[in-house]
Amino acid sequence: MSDLITRAGLTPRFWEKKPLKKMSPTEWEALCDGCGKCCLNKLEDEDTEEVALTRVACRLLDDATCLCTHYENRHQFVPDCIVLKPENLDTHAYWMPQTCAYRLLWQGKPLPEWHPLISGTQDSVHAAGISVQGQTVSEFDTPFEEWEDHIIEEPT
Repeated sequence: MSDLITRAGLTPRFWEKKPLKKMSPTEWEALCDGCGKCCLNKLEDEDTEEVALTRVACRLLDDATCLCTHYENRHQFVPDCIVLKPENLDTHAYWMPQTCAYRLLWQGKPLPEWHPLISGTQDSVHAAGISVQGQTVSEFDTPFEEWEDHIIEEPT
């Protein structure tokens, strides 16, 4: 699969030299590993604020590419979709997957070897078994009462 996220022409290992808040829009977008987990519906425990990912995918997630089919205008279709930005990372990072580059860098952790910025290929996230490629169920076909049956374990 070709890389659908623009990563060409970026300064090598820019994420190690530049704070998240100083990144250009292209650098920011390039941090996305294309795993598709942020497009999964989540369940949050009101008492503990713990977030669980489910296999229940947003209606806009392409299960084959693990990317949003209407990324630029997704709010027209899904008003609750989170637009992660450097300005709101402090309040939204907990909602992101444990393997998410934005969350990892925000926590001061390095990017994993399978990340496309390190591996040089978008396929590495799928080959490493990190993405949800081919593993999701439709939110239209899965009643909310059944979402707990589709919780997936996140790496710790």
